[in-house]
Amino acid sequence: MRNWPSNAFLDLEPENADRNQARFVVLPIPYEQTTTYKQGCARGPDAIIEASAHLENFDEHLQREFHHIGIHTHPRFLLGTEDADTALAKIHDTALTVFSEGKIPLSLGGEHSITAPLVRAARKHYPQLSVLHFDAHADLRDTYRNSKYNHACVMHRIFDMKVPFVSVGLRIYCQEEFEFLQKHHIPYFSPEDVVDTLTHVTEQILEFLTPQVYITFDIDALDPSIAPGTGTPDPGGLTYRQSLALLETVGCRKQIVGADIVEVMPIPPNHITEFTAARLAYKIITCAQLSPQ
Repeated sequence: MRNWPSNAFLDLEPENADRNQARFVVLPIPYEQTTTYKQGCARGPDAIIEASAHLENFDEHLQREFHHIGIHTHPRFLLGTEDADTALAKIHDTALTVFSEGKIPLSLGGEHSITAPLVRAARKHYPQLSVLHFDAHADLRDTYRNSKYNHACVMHRIFDMKVPFVSVGLRIYCQEEFEFLQKHHIPYFSPEDVVDTLTHVTEQILEFLTPQVYITFDIDALDPSIAPGTGTPDPGGLTYRQSLALLETVGCRKQIVGADIVEVMPIPPNHITEFTAARLAYKIITCAQLSPQ
């Protein structure tokens, strides 16, 4: 019978969740100010952490456990009535502290706009950083609903930082975004691109990525049949196995320096999405252990 708090990712014992010894820091960020269809992703971090307590720590593909490297769970962000500038600055500063400690942040959203300050913090430690972007949507609008901080603009903000990125799973974008992708030669791959040629697509993706990679995983990149709990569940998405194969290959060939999983919107009594997100979060941690150092 355990006698430690149950708010830690994977429900880890204190010796495996200690901040000083941990290689990873989980950042629960329940930020939600600009969602445009269904709301509720602010409940995502708590739901993912709760689901993670029911995962096995043994990785069935890599055939060993990885939690002993240390996974600390940061206290949940208290983001109330702050304006976007203040809230996103708080996210940036917290992530920057994690990077400064030589640790790898794994952030749980919340909406996708949290990725911009997280990437900005990462780039300060890894100037040659690139981003692997899993998403159904391009998120490349310059502004949306009179805001540059809208979740529909997050990849444009990363483009503004001059951080190269590759998008996987894209199947929904407006004409403005399509023209932006073409004009700036931004590499992107639809689920159809991945279905029959995963190995070829993976090699192409690796060519575009720099040695240090930040991963942002919008859960709607997955098909809603396996991840229905998200604000805009567009059909025709990636499978879990396709996503996992790509993550494992990137982990073997690149250094994963940070990651986030965003846009998880719990829809109880269905718990599929948060459980899938928890599995992906631990998989990113295990894949990061494969990275060349």
